[in-house]
Amino acid sequence: MNIKPILLLAPILLICGCLSSENINENTTIKVFHAGSLSVPFKEYAEMFEKEYKIKVENEPAGSVMCVRKIIDLGKKADVLAVADYSLIPKMMMPKYADWYVMFAKNEIVLAYTDKSKYKDEINKDNWFKILAKDDVKFGFSNPNDDPCGYRTLIVLALSSLAYNEPIFNNLIEKNSNIKLENNTILVPKNVVVNTKKIIMRSKETDLLALLEAGACDYLFIYKSVAQQHHLKYIELPNKVNLGDYKEEEFYKKIKLFFELNNKTIYGKPIVYGLTIPKNAPHKKEAIMFVKFILEHPEVLEKNGQPPITPAIGVGSVPKELKDVVKSE
Repeated sequence: MNIKPILLLAPILLICGCLSSENINENTTIKVFHAGSLSVPFKEYAEMFEKEYKIKVENEPAGSVMCVRKIIDLGKKADVLAVADYSLIPKMMMPKYADWYVMFAKNEIVLAYTDKSKYKDEINKDNWFKILAKDDVKFGFSNPNDDPCGYRTLIVLALSSLAYNEPIFNNLIEKNSNIKLENNTILVPKNVVVNTKKIIMRSKETDLLALLEAGACDYLFIYKSVAQQHHLKYIELPNKVNLGDYKEEEFYKKIKLFFELNNKTIYGKPIVYGLTIPKNAPHKKEAIMFVKFILEHPEVLEKNGQPPITPAIGVGSVPKELKDVVKSE
């Protein structure tokens, strides 16, 4: 008897969802820790996945660094981890908590605002930093110790100082916080303190949306995808500083950050999202199914303003079930 055709059917059955009750427990709930900027697409993925496989998905958004810390510091268990900066996985998770990851989406930083924002009729891609420096203007960004969008905002402002040849970082950040820039290195203290009359800061960037929409904050540094998803107006920043252009990678590297919290240094680089299944995931089989489902439906990311990387780029011991949707490095 030739068993090869039978063996080949196994992954096909898995993909189609035609699994027996022995293979899938429809009462399973998988837990997903994900970046706040993935909230909209991951809600859609969860609904689509549950409809097709009858497996519940419980999403828990937070700043990406906090998502990782829940696993490595607090001992919490997640079936899937998706972060806004893929490098957090090799730097913080591997090899103890994970042995692979995929890079699956891109983004860029924009400056969002509403009809309630001061100088909304004057601001543009050439004068945005001058508008933010005005005494009566408040702007927001997320905590760089908790969230990639926060430390990426600092990189954007430091790069802008170089690109525009203006003291932008000094005027906006150094004069209004205990964050410093020395020799193109941003020094992020353990406890970031800001002048709350000028800067509004929260743990993750999506926590600031309500404040922006209520008029408590005039402008917000945020991912382009989130601005689009929430129908916000926004200023697109030059490719030279928005962290969304691979062609500018060498320029992005001119700025680095040092985190006093963990003595880590990172360099500016294009924004790429990463995803993995932690080693101690309680429902690995279902988690692999969910990751495969995400990678098979890049249109969800596309329509939500997050350009997908197709095929996703895999690093490490990527599960064999994902090989047909992942290109290994």
